[in-house]
Amino acid sequence: MTHAPLVPSSRPARTLLALNAGVAWLGVALTTVISAAGGYRETMPPVGLYGSHPDGAAGVLSRVSDTLSYFTIWSNVVVALSATLLLVRPRDQGLVARVLRLDALLMITITAIVYQVLLAPTADVQGWSLLTDPMLHKVTPVLTVLAWVVAGPRGWVRGRLVPLALAVPLLWIAWMLLRGAVIGAYPYDFANVTALGYGAVARTLAAILVFGLAVASLYWGLDVALERITRRRRR
Repeated sequence: MTHAPLVPSSRPARTLLALNAGVAWLGVALTTVISAAGGYRETMPPVGLYGSHPDGAAGVLSRVSDTLSYFTIWSNVVVALSATLLLVRPRDQGLVARVLRLDALLMITITAIVYQVLLAPTADVQGWSLLTDPMLHKVTPVLTVLAWVVAGPRGWVRGRLVPLALAVPLLWIAWMLLRGAVIGAYPYDFANVTALGYGAVARTLAAILVFGLAVASLYWGLDVALERITRRRRR
């Protein structure tokens, strides 16, 4: 017998979802605005990812383009969209809503792990980054996982959704590589085709995608276990 998914309905669950969405949107908005205004000058070199950043309004496009190229920003946007959609349309059990929810968990988990393991130990956080870095890499990931544990929805993650959870990461990879081929620059050293070649970059990205499948599978198993516990409590 197939059970209907358990959607968040309690006030604490919806409050936590709202907090999750609000913090994610705020982190993305602040980062974009500060970048556009040149506020990250202390932590960014004068020559950015896509070339020189002119001072003032002339450099807005290049600075924002740099910012929006990072997986971290994409992850936070997906989290914000997923949580907002659950608040606005809690009964939407369509494929897109489910995949977006799993994408949010997968991407923000990878963002947090990569930041803590690879970037945080050597990061020189200064200026506005003292505010936005923790929001993007720590607060939003913790709130996202906590909101999912508390609010779910339970029963949304199924085996057939696990490979589909790579949809947005694959879109980011395609966009990053295509854009990089045009402008000759990439947001991460491991994706720098100019320096490493397509073979090495493809192997690294494939390993990351396999890790992503493992993370999505972990959430699948947790969702099944939490769904059983929730249904027992409701009997």
